Amino acid sequence: MALLPILRFPDLRLKKIAQPVTVFDESIRQLAADMAETMYEAPGIGLAATQVDVHKQLIIIDVSEDKSDLRVFINPQLDHCEGLQEGEEGCLSVPGIYDKVERSERVTVHYLDLDGQPQSLVADGLLAVCLQHELDHLNGIVFVDHLSQLKQLRIKNKLAKKARVTA
Repeated sequence: MALLPILRFPDLRLKKIAQPVTVFDESIRQLAADMAETMYEAPGIGLAATQVDVHKQLIIIDVSEDKSDLRVFINPQLDHCEGLQEGEEGCLSVPGIYDKVERSERVTVHYLDLDGQPQSLVADGLLAVCLQHELDHLNGIVFVDHLSQLKQLRIKNKLAKKARVTA
């Protein structure tokens, strides 16, 4: 397994639309394993392939306290969304930035597993939020895109300043 570099906002590669996975072989399993290692090391609870500059429809999520419930979603599609919740979100591609985002409270997602077998899941709470957040990445959307233009500008400036200080 290998740690993968995570793209940082406002990198334009985060805007690319991910393509469906059509081949289910060792390379897709290796990508999922490398993404998991990268996510746990960061540390985070979700990671989309787009964030590691691989533009395939693959996301991984583990919202468990002890990091024992890794889930892999390939070609995920939201089918049903209900209710609304607002909560603070962060993102591995936007380090150190957190803000409130409104999401559906409960979602149904259809996806393929690592063997290409169809699956579905009804999720609520943190898992529902994480699914929506990571699915946004596959569609070229970063959570800050849900914020006002002023907040987006402030975030870009803050991250640029932080990059200059650490360079």
